[in-house]
Amino acid sequence: MEYLEMLKRARNNIPEKRSGSRFEIPKAVTYASGKVTFIKNFAEISRSVRRNSGEIAKFLFKELGVPGEMKGNELALNGKIGDRMINQRIEEYVSQFVMCRECGRPDTDIMKEGKFSFIKCQACGARRSFRP
Repeated sequence: MEYLEMLKRARNNIPEKRSGSRFEIPKAVTYASGKVTFIKNFAEISRSVRRNSGEIAKFLFKELGVPGEMKGNELALNGKIGDRMINQRIEEYVSQFVMCRECGRPDTDIMKEGKFSFIKCQACGARRSFRP
């Protein structure tokens, strides 16, 4: 078999590149009860981004400008807030505190050394400080 024929056969056997990434943030499933908005799958969201649900909740309270509390696996936000706004804020949290700025992967952990907090990437070893 000639080289060019083997090369053509090898190229045909290469799988196509998949677009997108392996990491997807679940969309917030919300419902309103009176003047309170509940994020039904909040525990699932915090598990998928591998962060403490209290930290994410604190971020959402601050960014959305509403008080709230954890009720079991749900997050209750005092106010009527749309799905779109909640999902945008969760994506902001992920881009600031989960995704590695060097390699773009979500394989990060939060480390604390003394008074300083760092985000350390397990994939590439990059480290950056942040304000909690």
